[in-house]
Amino acid sequence: MLARAGNPMILAFDELQKIAGWSEVVKKYWDEDSFQKRDIRVIISGSSRLLLEKGLSESLLGRFELIHVPHWSYEEMREVFGLSLDEFVYFGGYPGSMALRHDEERWKRYLVSSIIDASIASDILGLEEVRKPALLRQLFLLGAHYSAQILSYTKMLGQLQDAGNTTTLAGYMQLLDESCLLAGLQKYSGSMVRSRSSSPKLQVFDNALFSALDSLSFADARNNPDVWERYDESAVGCHLLASGIPGHHEVEYWRDGNNEIDFIFRHNDQVCGIEVKSGSQIAEKSMQAFRKVYPGMPVYVVGGSEGIPLEEFLLMDPYQLFR
Repeated sequence: MLARAGNPMILAFDELQKIAGWSEVVKKYWDEDSFQKRDIRVIISGSSRLLLEKGLSESLLGRFELIHVPHWSYEEMREVFGLSLDEFVYFGGYPGSMALRHDEERWKRYLVSSIIDASIASDILGLEEVRKPALLRQLFLLGAHYSAQILSYTKMLGQLQDAGNTTTLAGYMQLLDESCLLAGLQKYSGSMVRSRSSSPKLQVFDNALFSALDSLSFADARNNPDVWERYDESAVGCHLLASGIPGHHEVEYWRDGNNEIDFIFRHNDQVCGIEVKSGSQIAEKSMQAFRKVYPGMPVYVVGGSEGIPLEEFLLMDPYQLFR
């Protein structure tokens, strides 16, 4: 009635993508409302970006605006739950798990059953393309364990059961990426052919997916400098992945021999390098080598005594690096 009277109305649906044929029904009523000049503003939300976008692209071309809602940020988790920087780096940005974080074993079980297994089962395995669901889950577990590390598909094949071939793994990696669970960052080289054929740098979308599968407790991980440096690097990768609408920016890495820059952040023709916790001779050598190949491209250091403090970086919009 309000819509007919010329007043706008909001109609919201959650997890609508789980109903077969939902996009055709929405299209039908959207076109009918437009013809009748009813100002009904429809919001469709869902946990599966993969299935939601499939329906949008099949039936609703030109009729929607996609709003990306990533995992909760450090700023949000600090404000709502009082998390310290170190707690956020370990426990991540799943608000529903925060009541359990003081019982770490229970927290990890919750993440595995209610987030990881549930996301894989409901958001991905309904697709016909997934012929080996056990392999997809193994791939995620392996990728989460190696978050912030480079691992070739050939090495993955050696650690997975019934792995098939590298093409199968690359396809499943794409599904995990589109479901905001695990990304396989590509090598930055200026050539898309070389980039797509490179070994991926594995990166979870939220550090909770990393720590929930780690055998170390929060205290043990924090007290091990080598381990914690990887947690910090993974947290920076999570922040970069969450910083914009998927497809409108790229997060990559650079490597040439033993020289490596942790992340390459790219938006249109703007590109910068990000090195996490530099200060070692190896890191300095890598940055010098990178600048020789790409002179004039800025490289920012996050952490260390002279870099951008990690807390400051996690509170900032990474696009500020281009200003």
